[in-house]
Amino acid sequence: MISREPTIERLAIAKALLLTPFGLNESHLSRALGEIKAHKVDEADLYFQYTRSEGWSLEEGIVKTGSFSIDQGVGVRAVSGEKTAFAYSDDISNASLLDAARTVRAISSAATGAKTRMPSRKVASSRSLYPDLDPISTLDSTTKVELLGKVEKLARGRDPRVVQVMAGLASEYDVVLVARADGTMAADVRPLVRLSVTVIAEQKGRREVGSAGGGGRFGLAYFDDAMIARYVDEAVKAALTNLESRPAPAGEMTVVLGPGWPGILLHEAIGHGLEGDFNRKGSSAFSGKVGQRVAAKGVTVLDDGTISDRRGSLNVDDEGNTSQRNVLIEDGILKAYIQDAMNARLMGVAPTGNGRRESYAHVPMPRMTNTYMLAGDKEPQEIVASIKRGLYATNFGGGQVDITSGKFVFSASEAYWVENGKVLYPVKGATIVGNGPDALTRVTMIGNDMKLDSGVGTCGKEGQSVPVGVGQPTLRIDGLTVGGTA
Repeated sequence: MISREPTIERLAIAKALLLTPFGLNESHLSRALGEIKAHKVDEADLYFQYTRSEGWSLEEGIVKTGSFSIDQGVGVRAVSGEKTAFAYSDDISNASLLDAARTVRAISSAATGAKTRMPSRKVASSRSLYPDLDPISTLDSTTKVELLGKVEKLARGRDPRVVQVMAGLASEYDVVLVARADGTMAADVRPLVRLSVTVIAEQKGRREVGSAGGGGRFGLAYFDDAMIARYVDEAVKAALTNLESRPAPAGEMTVVLGPGWPGILLHEAIGHGLEGDFNRKGSSAFSGKVGQRVAAKGVTVLDDGTISDRRGSLNVDDEGNTSQRNVLIEDGILKAYIQDAMNARLMGVAPTGNGRRESYAHVPMPRMTNTYMLAGDKEPQEIVASIKRGLYATNFGGGQVDITSGKFVFSASEAYWVENGKVLYPVKGATIVGNGPDALTRVTMIGNDMKLDSGVGTCGKEGQSVPVGVGQPTLRIDGLTVGGTA
């Protein structure tokens, strides 16, 4: 059997799903792009997408819901200066393409006055970070139901205080094809799976919740017995810990963040502020600060879309640009912003492989992939032992941030009160309040235990959601405000 180079193979898969069944070929795409380029526009592209998704959920000991859907369509975009014209359709046809192309080109009233000659076709370079498989077909339906039943049985068997178990299994097969007016064609085949576990524990009339889970860009076989047991143990431990929690103290104090998922604070409070659109418009607290110190020494923050099998990784972004490992902050100095094509052009820099969109029905914008802080040289135990009076937060729930001011508020779903270096008891109701740029300058200790999250992150921006990853080592931050219940 002769195998094709992965980039060419993905392009063939995308054409077979998104062009051939609808009587389309590359000449039809060139004609549609030529219609747009008949007017003076800076950029134009076509974004085809086919998505097949499946979900199963268990509650009260039975699989209560199952869902399956297929969505496909094309988005057509023209960009002139800062303005974007966009049209989309779930009808993939030559007529729809030409109609959308003639609609979006109206963003520029100036016609070129000459017959448009399209550039020769070129295939965009891409990475090979995950398999080109359909994860839905990697387990049959019976096995998927049995997997969820195993979660239920394990969780209830861990402790008699576990009174309710909920679990969900989701799979997605996403194929995209990008054709740009500069002649570039790119494609990606993106598998994505996730298993989530939530338990409710009860003791003396008090109920608490614990959650865990993970996933990434691979097949469902990833969720073997050992991985299922790990998620169950984490969820049960969180719920039982919260049963023993006391009201959280409030005030300004030292806060130590655990490794892994607590990097969501870094993502929200700092990562969004480094996205190109906010900085081009001058609305970010980091605007105009490239080359300046914005964090304590030792703080290095990356956005990296090139990590194998990760939830936030991409072979190519949604504009056909190769994903990259971007150093945003290096040893406390701001180095760069996250860019899509339009904002990069307007700011006079190169795209960074961060043009992302939720679907063919959305326009791309600069978005994070896997955002994390590099490790330092401190032992985690040493960092916790350094707390005189403060909070040790190991897991987070929701949060929000104001991009312009950098102010953030996050709720800790698992946290502990520490005095004189000793972890005394778990606390409930702790919210961490601060300012992203200011918090970066207050980092005083960085652990040697950098860890990425388990593969559960979804980022929302301007109504669009995309899968992302976060990570960090154990961090000590001085002088944060903790809002508590005590």
